[in-house]
Amino acid sequence: MAKLYFNYSAMNAGKSTILLQSSHNYHERGMRTLLMKPSIDDRDGTEATISSRIGLTAQADLISQTQDLEAHIRAAHAANPINCVLIDEAQFLSEDQVWQLAKVADEIRLPIMCYGLRTDFRGKLFPGSAALLAIADNVKEIKTLCWCGRKATMTLRVSKKGAAVTRGAQVEIGGNDRYVSLCRQHWVAKEISQDSE
Repeated sequence: MAKLYFNYSAMNAGKSTILLQSSHNYHERGMRTLLMKPSIDDRDGTEATISSRIGLTAQADLISQTQDLEAHIRAAHAANPINCVLIDEAQFLSEDQVWQLAKVADEIRLPIMCYGLRTDFRGKLFPGSAALLAIADNVKEIKTLCWCGRKATMTLRVSKKGAAVTRGAQVEIGGNDRYVSLCRQHWVAKEISQDSE
């Protein structure tokens, strides 16, 4: 279906793995996908790839913070027809870019599948996530676990020494070395593991 989808979770729920599996499913059926991710996510260096923690990777177009995504997708679709657009780290999109994606879904009739975090380490919505939660046709939570076994809904930033970080810029790119997924109770208490109780 040509809809705008938002699949969100805390860190380490497997969003990139699911995105790459979805792309693989399209390719298996002889269809073409366009993979994209914001260039601000530089965990893979300057490479234009989406990679998962379990080792899956695929080439992707990098998105700048001011890029017109509607124009980019229209050009790519005109050059070689696309069946689906998949976007990783969608929390880093601007509100305007989310509306551009909605226009693609509505006018070009392409499904747009976005994957990203809902909130930052302070519990605040990212701009892209806020816009997607407001206007996406389909919103789905991808679940992951806190160390206690409950559903993790929050992401906590940690220092290099493992202490909770409560202040700073909203965006600081990092992985397991800088972030931990927690249930709301342990996020509020800043209890990173059972040992911190």
